[in-house]
Amino acid sequence: MQGKRVLVGIGGGIAAYKVCEVISTLAKAGAEVRAILTESAQAFITPLTIATLSRHPAYTNQDFWQASHHRPLHIELGEWAEVFLIAPLTANTLGKLAYGLADNLLTNTVLASACPVLLAPAMNTEMWEQQSVQRNWQLVQSDRRYHAVGPGSGILACDRVGAGRMAEPPELLAHLESLLHTRGDRDLTGKHFLISAGGTREHLDPVRFIGNPSTGKMGIALAQAALHRGATVTLVHAPMDTGLLTGLRGARLISVVSAAEMHRALLECFPDADWTVMAAAVGDVSPAEYSAEKLPKRSLPTTLNLNFVPDIVADLSSRKQPHQTIIGFAAQTGDIITPALDKLHRKKLDAIVANPVDISGSGFGSDQNQAVFLDSQGNQVVIAQCSKLQMAHHLFDFVKTLPLSDTDLSN
Repeated sequence: MQGKRVLVGIGGGIAAYKVCEVISTLAKAGAEVRAILTESAQAFITPLTIATLSRHPAYTNQDFWQASHHRPLHIELGEWAEVFLIAPLTANTLGKLAYGLADNLLTNTVLASACPVLLAPAMNTEMWEQQSVQRNWQLVQSDRRYHAVGPGSGILACDRVGAGRMAEPPELLAHLESLLHTRGDRDLTGKHFLISAGGTREHLDPVRFIGNPSTGKMGIALAQAALHRGATVTLVHAPMDTGLLTGLRGARLISVVSAAEMHRALLECFPDADWTVMAAAVGDVSPAEYSAEKLPKRSLPTTLNLNFVPDIVADLSSRKQPHQTIIGFAAQTGDIITPALDKLHRKKLDAIVANPVDISGSGFGSDQNQAVFLDSQGNQVVIAQCSKLQMAHHLFDFVKTLPLSDTDLSN
């Protein structure tokens, strides 16, 4: 986010308080943030609050109608912005955007800009479900410049339970990060992604298992990046914090526990997949015997007999069709390149991510990652430490350029 230029338009609604977290997080990450408040937004949150959080004066209609700038303010802001967030998006502003109307600083700036615009609606359920509002929502989304996030369902400020709840700050921030990378290009539209995530568990009894430290964050980031770029996504995930899944609107989610369950789910979904990304940390072995009841401590075996689990990636590769692409992950310590290249060729993958898990700020549980991308043609690309969402976008950019591959979407 360092140095990125983010313009935030704030509409009149109680959900405006959520935008404070978005602006504060962006500013702390080094982004340049400018904000516009509509007249009704100021009934919920003050320009002083936004100015303090963004480290820059907030703009209102009063600034718009004053000749205090060398150039018209809406022109300056529109040309300055790399991405434009409007949150909360009210029914009033939605109607103006749908028909290209402009009667305040916010809507004039939208028309004076060319950057991607992320829309986060928030309103009462009855308002949201009105035929006129839904018509305007569909109309505005027909313009490829606009990107939608939400609304979700839940308890609203009016105590109603239903649709109309604005997306949460982490989801908004992730979508903004994607838009800054892609500049709004939906280059994966029409592609079906099958992604695995998380660490599988092989149970000895109902409360004990063999597992690994994977949290699934990398797989979640891959799913987010694919969705943000227009793909259809199926995510097969091992046990993980369910809060991580809230930003995957529109994805098909399949929950599994063991390697065998993940194997079955992936085999079922694989024929429909164009790209398969195996980011899950699948266990290599499982206990030879399972107890349906918790074993007392005195009955625990001192020697554990193990069976190897089936090789999921190798099985999928053996079923691969010419139009399909399979990407693997190799979580390694020490020398990460040699074992990753061996896995790449032995399992006939199109590309692999060599991922160091013994370096601070990388690997299991971290919000950051670093890696080396390798393909079957011998190409290698080093990716320095970045967010896992950025890593996902870099990976998709890399795979799109693979030679002699149907993954090249440039045409």
